[in-house]
Amino acid sequence: MSLARTLRLGTRGSPLARWQAEWIAAELANTGVQVELVSIATQGDTQRGGAIGSLGAQGVFTKEIQRVLLDGTIDLAVHSLKDLPTDVVEGLMLAAVPPRERPGDVLVSNTAKSLDELPEGARVGTGSLRRRAQLLHVRPDLQVQDIRGNVDTRLRKLDDGRYEAIVLAEAGLRRLGLDNRIGQSLSPRILLPAVGQGALGVEARENDAEVLEVLGRLDDAASRQAVLAERSLLAALRGGCLAPIGAWARPAETSAYGDAGLILTAVVLSSDGQARLEAAGEAPADEAETLGRRVADELVRQGARELIAQSREL
Repeated sequence: MSLARTLRLGTRGSPLARWQAEWIAAELANTGVQVELVSIATQGDTQRGGAIGSLGAQGVFTKEIQRVLLDGTIDLAVHSLKDLPTDVVEGLMLAAVPPRERPGDVLVSNTAKSLDELPEGARVGTGSLRRRAQLLHVRPDLQVQDIRGNVDTRLRKLDDGRYEAIVLAEAGLRRLGLDNRIGQSLSPRILLPAVGQGALGVEARENDAEVLEVLGRLDDAASRQAVLAERSLLAALRGGCLAPIGAWARPAETSAYGDAGLILTAVVLSSDGQARLEAAGEAPADEAETLGRRVADELVRQGARELIAQSREL
């Protein structure tokens, strides 16, 4: 199926968001579909002071884009899935999850090659409570400080000497061609990624059958199953995108389900990193959402809801 009309794709204006939108546009162009990019400013882009959590709501990078998608100003939107709330928006659906980039976090530093090499009391920049809590769990001596801005802005603040290191998503650096800035890829044993990190989500109106059929060509089943498990866990915990929750779903290397198994590991921490709860589970890949809920139930049994509630009070 080809479309006679040009599709309007809504995106934020940051370099990484533009890269993601241009990549989707190029993939669609390969199938004969033409795309026009439409830049949309979100609350997270326009209110740059203070920590992300201080904006007081989920969806600070997505709500405005979803609004213009619903009113027909654009035909599709591309999001970093880690920024997309799990709450269902009536009239919209996740039409495609393309192949996922590496989901982990990396340490970037001009003075240390690894987390272990950072001196006692080193200043580490991150805008994520999830990263902060996990870093403090393994290195309580660190001064984990807030940092805002796009990737280039954060790297410039590091280079200006405001921090000894910063922590960023590996996927973002690789997509922007900044692989050379990666100092250490942080093991999931140290730092589990955010739900959906490294994955893109392409959203469209649920009644736009033509667009949904076209976008289905971009969908990668393994990536979709992994992020569905993670997002189901987050929804069950009622944690939101900003809570100290890490999760990583991936195909199981050895499984009772053969090559169709999916394993999910998740953590919930206190904001200071002193308390850390962990749970894991495995299921057939086509039961990804059930797996997410089951692992969430185990975390709730251990006291996850209390830790999440405490983090919101800060």
